[in-house]
Amino acid sequence: MIALVTRRRQLVDMWTAERHRLPLARAAVQTSLKAHIRSLEARLRDTERDITTRIQQSPVWRVRDRVLRSVPGIGPNTSARLLASLPDLRRLTQRQIAKLVGVAPLNHDSGTRHGHRAIWGGRTRVRNTLYMATLVAVRHNPVLAAYYERLRGAGKGPKVALVAAMHKLLTIINAMVKTETTWVPQTAS
Repeated sequence: MIALVTRRRQLVDMWTAERHRLPLARAAVQTSLKAHIRSLEARLRDTERDITTRIQQSPVWRVRDRVLRSVPGIGPNTSARLLASLPDLRRLTQRQIAKLVGVAPLNHDSGTRHGHRAIWGGRTRVRNTLYMATLVAVRHNPVLAAYYERLRGAGKGPKVALVAAMHKLLTIINAMVKTETTWVPQTAS
């Protein structure tokens, strides 16, 4: 599965590069670029179909995919990346999973000097995927939107608030996968 998810990322990167070349290309090359873009789109559809098939064939992945995709902000590609690259979901504590992904604020202290806390290390591909999911979630997920806005209102910078929202989203999905519970939308009181 990890190979399919990685291949999908490669195909998207190639498709994006070709789409960016197209408006700058001379007429003689545009036909070739358009054909290559169509070919990449077909390969991308095939790869996504293969990923979906693999998920549906596994009872464990099927349940985890349903749980993950119930969260506003997590779609099929984010779910597939998390399933493939983060099999540790549900087995680790919230601190351990945050450090593994690289969204835990780590100190830069030395002796008496107390440095600025920052995120680093971890699984870059998972962190990048989680970043994009969080960008969507702070707009469409009421829990994360309120959390993000509360942090911004408290004077936190946009990126600091977004990383904190990533950490919260990861904590939420870790607990949901652990208990096999789908997202329950907040009801107005």
